[in-house]
Amino acid sequence: MQISDLPYPDPGEPDARSGPRFLLWLGRGQLGGQLRSFAWGVLHFCGIAGLPFAVGTGVQAVVDRDGGRLALAGGLLVLFGVAVTLGDTMLHRTAVTNWITAAARVQQLLSRKTAELGSALTRRVAAGEVVAVSTGDVEKIGWFVEAVSRFLAAAFAVLVICVGLLCYAPSLGIVVALGVPVLALAVLPLLPHATKRADVQREKAGKATELASDTVAGLRVLRGIGGEELFLSRYREASQEVRRAAVRSARMWALISAVQVLLPGLLLLTVVWYGASLALEGRLAVGELVAVFSAVALMLYPLRHFEEIAMAYSFSRPSAQRAARVLSLARTEEPVPAPAPGPELPEGELPDGDLYDPQTGVLAPAGRFTAVVCGDPDLAGRLAERLGGHPAEPDGAPSVLLGGVALGDLPLDAARTCVLVQDKDPVLLSGTLRELFEVPASGAVPAAGALAAAHCGDVLDALLQSAPEGVADPMDARITERGRSLSGGQRQRLALARSLVTDPRVLVLDEPTSAVDSHTEARIAEGVARLRAGRTTVVLASSPLLLDRADRVVLVHEGRAAAVGTHRELLAGEPRYRAVVTRETEEEQRLADPAGDGPGAAGTTAGREWEELSEIEESA
Repeated sequence: MQISDLPYPDPGEPDARSGPRFLLWLGRGQLGGQLRSFAWGVLHFCGIAGLPFAVGTGVQAVVDRDGGRLALAGGLLVLFGVAVTLGDTMLHRTAVTNWITAAARVQQLLSRKTAELGSALTRRVAAGEVVAVSTGDVEKIGWFVEAVSRFLAAAFAVLVICVGLLCYAPSLGIVVALGVPVLALAVLPLLPHATKRADVQREKAGKATELASDTVAGLRVLRGIGGEELFLSRYREASQEVRRAAVRSARMWALISAVQVLLPGLLLLTVVWYGASLALEGRLAVGELVAVFSAVALMLYPLRHFEEIAMAYSFSRPSAQRAARVLSLARTEEPVPAPAPGPELPEGELPDGDLYDPQTGVLAPAGRFTAVVCGDPDLAGRLAERLGGHPAEPDGAPSVLLGGVALGDLPLDAARTCVLVQDKDPVLLSGTLRELFEVPASGAVPAAGALAAAHCGDVLDALLQSAPEGVADPMDARITERGRSLSGGQRQRLALARSLVTDPRVLVLDEPTSAVDSHTEARIAEGVARLRAGRTTVVLASSPLLLDRADRVVLVHEGRAAAVGTHRELLAGEPRYRAVVTRETEEEQRLADPAGDGPGAAGTTAGREWEELSEIEESA
């Protein structure tokens, strides 16, 4: 896999049982790239290892006044220099390719898992940890994958140098062969302490990131209550804890680096002292002493990769563990009873028809505008998720049926094509308004029609006013991250327009107008009903303005469909419905007109709601 071939057509199924297993799975998936990087690394390091031999040969040729050997030494220097240059260039190229492709594979896996889990992801994993996994952790994992091939090539080169010295100068080669394992293994007792301190630092950094993201997300609310200074002090304290943890971690790594410098220096001094004594005794030629000294000095370069691989693994292991934990999450946590077999569909055809939830008894007839009223907002959110099929938090109930076909039996993308669910807090991605509406759609609903139905005229004007000079079309105006430059009602209407553009067979809206005023809400209700005429639409809400536009209203009480009718029928004859919609108290219910003369006696909450609804309808 080359960088130009990214993204992967299929990133594969990762082994997410643990961090080390995940790293091993990544390495196996890049075996070809690792072998290429290893081969170029061997060429590079062996070229470095050959330089001392060429230098020693040249020095000895000068001592012996041998011109032929001196020319040979010069040729070897040129040859090894070319090997070093070519190997280093291609090693860097292939190693960085391994890094980028590994990071891209992890990013694709995380993106796929995020799309699969949806809103359930942040309910199971802290937001700060999700941010850490998708940014810094991906880089650390890529670093380890990239460092493996260079470490193996360096280890091979060190082995070649030791064997070569044993053959070239056995007396000094034995000293080097005994000293190198000590150099390589000396830092192992320090690594657990360094890893532990690094884990503490990452944990504190994740908490600080989570605190920062929560503060930014709620900045408008914090300003409203004057809480900026309180949260700023909390973040300042968390930041200082991260700094102190980072300093403690850096001290341990500095100690490891010092050991990696001190011990090779001692080995070099030993080789020089012992080699000089052998040269004085005539047991070692000058050229051989120079060659051994140069080999030991240059050996420090490949030995540094031992420290690097230790650091890369200690940093990437917890990162891989966090990534594996996210990738191991699944939508289904408990077995769901198999639904009764529905009608068989021709291959490639998607179901259509009535939407029915066996658990609650809610039925949304095909082509009708159905409103669902729940007294519990959490229950409404769970019901909306269930109606979309493949709920993130399954409860063991039978799957929702669309045209008699269980949505849970369909692939996730097919279920999403049939039923689109817009939750209470839809997200607007940064970019232009035109890019916001570039979503999979039937093409039957233009963006202008969806914006008009969602009553977004003032939103377009606001975007155009804030756009840079030269932008004449509001569709080319940019939306900031999560639409934070817009009010809550404006964000909600743009999200509604985006959902309307997709024109799904079934559209489920959870409180789509909770952040707008009543007059705007009335126009939105009329626009949605008109635009979705003949298409199945389900709205979970308790607003009388939306409910009055619905063809039928279903009251869900204690988890079951308790009453069905129009808004006015239920308002007049169903006390439980009236209590939810009008927020009527028990005392007001007792004061209501028992004769059913209108939805309630004059002066009650129901009566006032009826009058307010009539006034808004007249003004609209």
